[in-house]
Amino acid sequence: MNINFSTATFKDFENIPGYDMMQRADIYYDFLEYMKSNGHRYRLRNNTGCSSVMNVGTENATKEFVSFVTSDYLGFTQHPKVKQAAIEGIEKYGTGTAATPLIGGYYLYHNELEKKIASFFGRKQDEAVIFTTGYTANSATLQILLQKEDIAIVDMAVHASVYEGCILTNRKTFPHNNLEALEQILKTSEKQYRTKLVVIDGVYSQDGDIAPIEEIYKLVKKYNAYLMIDDVHGVGILGKTGRGTIEDTGLLDKIDIITGTFSKTFGSLGGYVITNEKLANFIRFQSRQQIFSATMPPSSMGIIKAIELIDEEPQWRAKLWENINYFKKGLNDLGLETGTTCSAIIPVKIGDPHITGDVGKLLIERGIYTNPIIYPAVARKDARIRMSIMATHEREHLDKTLNAFEDIDKKLNIAKK
Repeated sequence: MNINFSTATFKDFENIPGYDMMQRADIYYDFLEYMKSNGHRYRLRNNTGCSSVMNVGTENATKEFVSFVTSDYLGFTQHPKVKQAAIEGIEKYGTGTAATPLIGGYYLYHNELEKKIASFFGRKQDEAVIFTTGYTANSATLQILLQKEDIAIVDMAVHASVYEGCILTNRKTFPHNNLEALEQILKTSEKQYRTKLVVIDGVYSQDGDIAPIEEIYKLVKKYNAYLMIDDVHGVGILGKTGRGTIEDTGLLDKIDIITGTFSKTFGSLGGYVITNEKLANFIRFQSRQQIFSATMPPSSMGIIKAIELIDEEPQWRAKLWENINYFKKGLNDLGLETGTTCSAIIPVKIGDPHITGDVGKLLIERGIYTNPIIYPAVARKDARIRMSIMATHEREHLDKTLNAFEDIDKKLNIAKK
């Protein structure tokens, strides 16, 4: 089978007919070498911690880049109080837990973290379940809640962890944020399945846009279904007090399941599920990740401090939004298409995947570290440069990036307006 490397995407190598695993690996290796030879590289080596400026290893050298590749939106991975709390956790408990939560891996700091994240959402401790990653908070929870008699009804733009979580159940997708399509699926599924669970994101990770939560909630309840919202990119950033996309709807205590991660705004690793006490207890004792995977390390004590800082130091959120608004306006003034984003995720939509790769390469050459996103992460004709804005970006970082985009547009004509 011949694959045209000049038009191929990662998806084309996933399951090549007639190729066994070694043959698929061989041809994919050749594809990666082709990409490297054209300057399109992934998995660059970071030599410093995630920040608005990072030292990164490229083909022939290491240098400092203005970075837009991490979701450390408030800069808490480098906050002195967060780091100190993590250090104290290690000094008190060591570097790991060496056990699962059910058989010896549940420590005092896990208990404190449950209390803190539950309280953050105005809930009781028994309504929170913590996971080692945000990915498994979604995948493991869905796998234990939904079986062959049930159905997950998901927005087509939800995270990959949701799709993995639905492998044991029936699944129907609806076009992104399309309420008419959602209602039609709810209507036809109402009496057909035992559990009907609608799964959406609060903020969508590629476009940075927001779900119409109030309208979706009304539809879900109209057709006797449940609602799960993954708000990993909204918590700490959106909402009157940083409680995420759900806060300003007045539905924080009404959404059936809220999931999130500690790896973005809270600057660490892990995930959580917020739900009612009985469902939380079921997840706690039935989820495979809870039964068979070791718990979060003692450095997780830094998360407790990070959660507190959302309220104690609101200036970080204010600075983040100042940066978001300035940078987005600058891109739009250049005629670049940023779509419907209203979050810290700002895409520059280009369309052609290989031109997008060229833009990523030129940005790297100018000291700007970004993520070229292509199919299957987005539709084939919707490739883009995806950037995450941080509170710690300075105006000079943003201006340097805007100037680079202006120069690149003169070469590649990427402006849409």
